[in-house]
Amino acid sequence: MVLTRFDIVTLFPEMVTAAANYGVTGRAIERGIVSLSVWNPRDYTHDRHKTVDDRPYGGGPGMVMKYQPLHDAVMDAKQAPVGNSKVVCLSPQGKPITQALLKDASQLSQLVLVAGRYEGMDERFVELDCDEEWSLGDYVISGGELAALIVIDAITRLLPGVLGDADSAEQDSYMAGLLDCPHYTRPEQINGRAVPEVLMGGNHADIARWRLKQSLGRTWQRRPDLLKNNNLDADQEKLLKEFIVELN
Repeated sequence: MVLTRFDIVTLFPEMVTAAANYGVTGRAIERGIVSLSVWNPRDYTHDRHKTVDDRPYGGGPGMVMKYQPLHDAVMDAKQAPVGNSKVVCLSPQGKPITQALLKDASQLSQLVLVAGRYEGMDERFVELDCDEEWSLGDYVISGGELAALIVIDAITRLLPGVLGDADSAEQDSYMAGLLDCPHYTRPEQINGRAVPEVLMGGNHADIARWRLKQSLGRTWQRRPDLLKNNNLDADQEKLLKEFIVELN
C-alpha cells in the first residue's frame, strides 16, 4: 500500500493549493495518483469573528491556536475511509524530517499535516489528536504551510508512477544514507572544466563505481555525520580511501 491522500489543516488553504498545482506534485494530482484536500480551522469556529486563537495562559507574547477548531478540522479530514492514516503536527519541536521518515510515510494511505501559526498550538491538541510532530530543522518559519508543501513534494516523488524514471527517486541524496554524486550535461567543456572522462567512456560498471566513490567522498566532505550512521562495506571503504587519496 502507498500513500494516496494528503490532507492539510491550514489557515491559508489557497497558499497550499496554489503551490501544489506545480511540478511533480501537480502532475501526480492531475493524474490521480494522489489527492490533496485542505481544511481551514476558521470553518469550524462557533463565533461570528471566526476566532482560531487566544492569549496564552501564563502571559507572554503572541497568540496560541485554540484546540476546538483544530480538533474538528482533523476529525473531518479523517472521516473518509482511507485505511492507515497518520496525523502530523508540523512544528520546530518535532523530530527532524529525514528521507527515511518520508519513505516510511509514503507507505501510509493518508497523511494529515497540521500547519501551525502564531506562537503555536494548544498542547492538548498535539497530545490528543496528533500522532507525531515533525520539524524541517533547527530554525523557525512563520507557519507550517511551507513545511507541509515540502513534505508533500518529497513523499509524492517516492510514489510509484510519479517520476518519469522509476530509478530517479532511488538515486536521490539520502536514499542510501549518502549524498548524491555530481551530475553533468552538455557542453563537454565549460570555462576549462571538462566532464570527467569516465562518464564519457560508456562503461556502465566504471561509471557506477565512480558515482559511488563521489557519493561517498561528498558525504565525507560535507556531511560526515551521515557516515557515522552508515556501516560501509569493504568495497565502500576502499572507494572512500581512494577518493581521499585522489583529493590530496
